[in-house]
Amino acid sequence: MTVITQRIARAAGLAAHLGRALGRIGTDALIGRARALPRTVADLDAAAMSSVIGRAVTSVSVLDGDAGTSSRARLALTGDGVPESVFVKMAAETVGTRLMGELGNLAETETRFYRELSPELTTGVPLSYGSAFDPYTGRYILVLEDLAGGDCEFPDTLHPIDADRAALVVELLATVHATFWGRLPARGHAGPLGWLYSASGDSASLLTAPLLRTSARRLAERTPLPVHRGGFIDDNYRAIASLVDRPPHTVMHGDAHPGNLYFRDGRAGLLDWQAVRRGHPGRELAYTLVTSMTTEDRRRSERDLLDVYRRALAASGGPELDGDQLWDRYRQGAMYPYVATLITAGMGGMQDDGIALKGLERSLHALDDLDTVALLEKSL
Repeated sequence: MTVITQRIARAAGLAAHLGRALGRIGTDALIGRARALPRTVADLDAAAMSSVIGRAVTSVSVLDGDAGTSSRARLALTGDGVPESVFVKMAAETVGTRLMGELGNLAETETRFYRELSPELTTGVPLSYGSAFDPYTGRYILVLEDLAGGDCEFPDTLHPIDADRAALVVELLATVHATFWGRLPARGHAGPLGWLYSASGDSASLLTAPLLRTSARRLAERTPLPVHRGGFIDDNYRAIASLVDRPPHTVMHGDAHPGNLYFRDGRAGLLDWQAVRRGHPGRELAYTLVTSMTTEDRRRSERDLLDVYRRALAASGGPELDGDQLWDRYRQGAMYPYVATLITAGMGGMQDDGIALKGLERSLHALDDLDTVALLEKSL
């Protein structure tokens, strides 16, 4: 395939992607209220919850809720054999946020993950009681166990994890990666895992480079952070993303930052499986360790943590990865936390500003001390 043909194919893919997103939003505006799926938390009465979880619910009451890329709520239930409380995710309230979610294919990805992949994972994943997704409107409902109602701890970027907890996280990632290692099709959409695509293979990634440049410009005007350090990545994003995403691939969580972690009974867990992708573990490991730990703790322990990961991967049935090769893939993969945190901080509205900027600060430090830009320049 020639370069021009590749560009035409990518543009056509992006157009189809945008068309699907806008089509679902438009369909929902026209006939969404006539569809059977509940639209808001207020619609989740006993009959609706009974239908989704397949158990007889007799009453529903809202404990609390919030909103982000989705509408979220904790519900108290009564009924025959139902949990006392559950955590529910539904489509976002605003059209703009829903469109952003459609561009990331968040709802369809997460409901499909819990339906098809999570049953193979025996630890580190919230229990799903049921889900539903409407392919015509993009609306969905996902009913999970209520972790907040139990004995769980939830870190975030402003409350980083230490090396011991980071070891628990990389062991969990190794278990996830090993479970699906060697099962992805080499190309195309063949087989039960053929629906998974890499971050660089996403047609919406054509929008990433413009978002990076816009975010860098905005942040340069209002923060002292040296965002220019990632300029080479901004200008060469597609080539770099393809380099970082070269095989071997496995199934990745795709968004394992500290806000999506939890700890319970001495074990790590992962929330928000809405950005599940295929890719090389170096990308995921870099994203997780760079954003979840202080820069000082990461620098001291990252080589040891990669060794913990390699041992856990092999012990879980995955391959025995070469340590030096994984180290280089990890260093290259540090472009990913930079990209994610720069766009999050620069575009705003997805996280608290303090959390977003702290993540970007750590990512910029990682570009420096891992010499990521120079390695990427050499590798292209």
